[in-house]
Amino acid sequence: MARALHLTGDPDADKLLTKDPFALLTGMMLDQQIAMEVAFIGPKKIAGRMDGFDVRKIAESDLDEFVELCVTPPAIHRYGGSMARRVHALAQHIVENYDGKTDKIWKAGKPDGKEVLKRLKALPGFGDQKARIFLALLGKQRGVEPEGWREAAGAYGEEGSHRSIADVTSPETLAEVRAFKKAAKAAAAK
Repeated sequence: MARALHLTGDPDADKLLTKDPFALLTGMMLDQQIAMEVAFIGPKKIAGRMDGFDVRKIAESDLDEFVELCVTPPAIHRYGGSMARRVHALAQHIVENYDGKTDKIWKAGKPDGKEVLKRLKALPGFGDQKARIFLALLGKQRGVEPEGWREAAGAYGEEGSHRSIADVTSPETLAEVRAFKKAAKAAAAK
């Protein structure tokens, strides 16, 4: 069952992420080299500058104008220009391949977990790890549970884990995820 998301600490941003699958997908795409909650506020910033958040409007916008909109302070990301281009490409991909309906990624043809993962990995700006985290987020918090989704998500799909944004449901779980990432980083440095 889908629950209201609490990923950012900003009720309006979380409301947008909860109701709009493209906003959630965009937040996930932005989640690199900045704090998780800052990445997921990116769609709200875009929405405030475009009079709403609409995948078709983004896809059809002039790329240079969209980039300018995204880099205007406060920028949507530390690397606002390159990430704006990725958001634009992602919107175009969703419009061209899924008729502008992001949830077709996990609904069209009743795919299993492996197929959803494959579709996510085919998205601009998504690699294997990002796709697995997003699949885990869908399963753990959005009620999207195609057969084999936990296995396809790998360690991110483990119940009770605190590895990624897929496990953030409150300020406390955000702190647990940060602690896990810090420990993992320290272990990798040894």
